[in-house]
Amino acid sequence: MDTVINFKSINNLAIPATIAGIAEPILSITDTAIVGNIPQDGMESLAAAGIVGSFLSMLIWILGQTRSAISAIISQYLGADKLERVKTLPAQAIFLNIFLSIVILLSTVFVVEEIFALLNASGKILELCISYYSIRVWGFPLTLFVFAVMGIFRGLQNTYYPMVIAITGAVLNIVLDFILVYGVEGLISPMYLEGAAWASLIAQGIMAVMAFVLLITKTNISLALKFPLHPELGRLVTMSLNLFVRALALNIALILAVREATALGDKYIGAHTIAINLWLFSAFFIDGYGAAGNIMGGKLLGAKNYDGLWELAKKIMLYGLVISMILAAVGFLFYRPIGRIFSNDTTVLQAFYSVFFILILGIPMNMVAFVFDGLFKGLGEMKYLRNVLLVATFLGFVPVLFLGKFLGWGLYGIWIAFTLWMFVRGGALVWKFRRKFRPLLQNV
Repeated sequence: MDTVINFKSINNLAIPATIAGIAEPILSITDTAIVGNIPQDGMESLAAAGIVGSFLSMLIWILGQTRSAISAIISQYLGADKLERVKTLPAQAIFLNIFLSIVILLSTVFVVEEIFALLNASGKILELCISYYSIRVWGFPLTLFVFAVMGIFRGLQNTYYPMVIAITGAVLNIVLDFILVYGVEGLISPMYLEGAAWASLIAQGIMAVMAFVLLITKTNISLALKFPLHPELGRLVTMSLNLFVRALALNIALILAVREATALGDKYIGAHTIAINLWLFSAFFIDGYGAAGNIMGGKLLGAKNYDGLWELAKKIMLYGLVISMILAAVGFLFYRPIGRIFSNDTTVLQAFYSVFFILILGIPMNMVAFVFDGLFKGLGEMKYLRNVLLVATFLGFVPVLFLGKFLGWGLYGIWIAFTLWMFVRGGALVWKFRRKFRPLLQNV
């Protein structure tokens, strides 16, 4: 089964994947902007949204890794022209994922106060964290179901339907944000931060329904749970476990950053919330080419087309570099207006502007890590991805973070640690790809 590798074929996958990918950070950014401008307890609400958002992202990213495992296996079987052999696998993987999500949901909902107290939330911020999380957490299993379905579509070389689902959810969430957070005079009273939580939960429910309907009507994949267990389920679980550990290491970095920013004071966690949402936006924007690498890379590996795989890596790097340079230019051009979108508090904005340039300068370097990260997931190299994140986090990020704390670097220390973190990740992946696949090329 031939795979054409050119600008059109890559962008047919990358552009819908990019749109789907940025829907989530746009949603988070909109939440941040809307919550940050709440007239009552705006700074505290912004801080609470940042803390809870980071914790929920950790849970979702850890359990949502089956999306990449499902996508890798399906795309490899598709490349080998043996797709019929894995038709029962997706349903088994989805049921396993949802079961685990419910277990984790129930294990956190009763100790929510202790969880956010560990993240240095206290007083009004802690109170708002608890009320916000207690609503949003129920969307957790719904999000994981949607992620799994998106993984199936990706494995089938289809990023269009995931884009439709993501756009619908994001637009609905934004509309509901304005209605429920600020209220509608004479109809709905302002709900402030709780309104943002309800908006997210409703949107997640609609997305789950859409994912279910599209999977049933647009593919031959069945969600009926059938036994015996598929032979590839063991490999999927192993891949997922490696990605769980990887995601745990990744989120340790993100959570430690939130914890240290919170300890610096309200204005700093507010500034960090803005910065991390913009960082995630740029990550997901660039990740569209990582998704194309994921999807096409698995298929090329299944077909043992190593020359095509090498060509794919070069092209997605080039296209990713162009996008990253555009994003960096936009960041510098609209340096101050971007900050004012999210907050009108001058102390929060001053803290944000002091570190925003570090984030912008790191975008092209981040691109390398994000693009190769997606490619390696498609190749099934989950163990190596795990090891890279463990090294980058515990030998790179954590030491620099606490060195910065010891030396009093404040928010600078947090973002310098992020920069080193991404440098290690990207460099290790490029080195491994060249070392493993260059000797396999027929046309060097």
